[in-house]
Amino acid sequence: MPDDFLIARNTDEGSSLPYVLRVPLGEGIILKARDTWPRTGKVYCHRVEEWPDEAEIVERVPVRSCVRRGAAIDLVLDRGRENRSQIVITNARGRQMIFWQTARTAKQARPAVSVPGARASGVDDLEVVVDSHERYPYTFADRQVATRRAALAAGDYGLVVDDVLRASVERKSLDDLVSSLTSGKLRFQLTDLSAVPRAAVVVEERYSQIFKLERVRPSTVADLIAECQVRFPTVPIVFCETRKLAQEWTYRFLAAARVALAEEAIGESAVARLEPAAPLEEAPPTPAEVRRWARSEGIEVSAKGRIPAAVVEQFRQARQRTTS
Repeated sequence: MPDDFLIARNTDEGSSLPYVLRVPLGEGIILKARDTWPRTGKVYCHRVEEWPDEAEIVERVPVRSCVRRGAAIDLVLDRGRENRSQIVITNARGRQMIFWQTARTAKQARPAVSVPGARASGVDDLEVVVDSHERYPYTFADRQVATRRAALAAGDYGLVVDDVLRASVERKSLDDLVSSLTSGKLRFQLTDLSAVPRAAVVVEERYSQIFKLERVRPSTVADLIAECQVRFPTVPIVFCETRKLAQEWTYRFLAAARVALAEEAIGESAVARLEPAAPLEEAPPTPAEVRRWARSEGIEVSAKGRIPAAVVEQFRQARQRTTS
């Protein structure tokens, strides 16, 4: 095979990794991969022995250099952008793992921040429902979270109580956000999310990356985001720096929503147990009201001073007849 970098569709329907890569190192290294390029985060890969028969080629790019350096392979493609990457072989959880990354995604994987291990809102038994259409869902590893798959009416991750979706989060990579904005799909998603009591969209990227887009005008994307926020003010669009931080934000949002839901239930129960208040006594009539009524009835009263009690009683009786 020529020394090109190849990307093809994985013909193994049972695999969760939809692409196959051929890296031109030695006689060629073949990997299954989760994506066609590490744009927003590291791409998980897995070694395979043979190139699939009749593989549909997605991309074929000439290679400037492909060099192994220790446990990593530096790959430089012969094109203007998305050309430098690295394939890293490491061990995690007692087994070999392979990740495909760029300098940017490697830096994003290590934002200068440590995620706290404290339970979100003190919740230790949170259940998150993951939409059945979510292909590569958050695992909420190292968090006291139970997950289950089910179809959600809105969003990718939800808090379901008594079979009702109470809170939901829609996850977006930057590419997905741009695509759904320009196609109009996001407005339909926001319409569904706005029907949920608590909902949000979380983006696995910095807001500043919008202004580095090349295939679409950055100002157009920024305007569309602003328009969506104005039209759907109850569904915030939150930009998180990395996928890991977006997962953390989702976890804490849903935990806070569950606490708020419990507080509302307590409040409703407490109000329901309150004794009903005694009915308010009828407010005494003002002198001005009595004088206006007396004049309309032809009863003479003084313009100033105390109104006779008999006239006031007549006014009350007339008002009772009118309201009864």
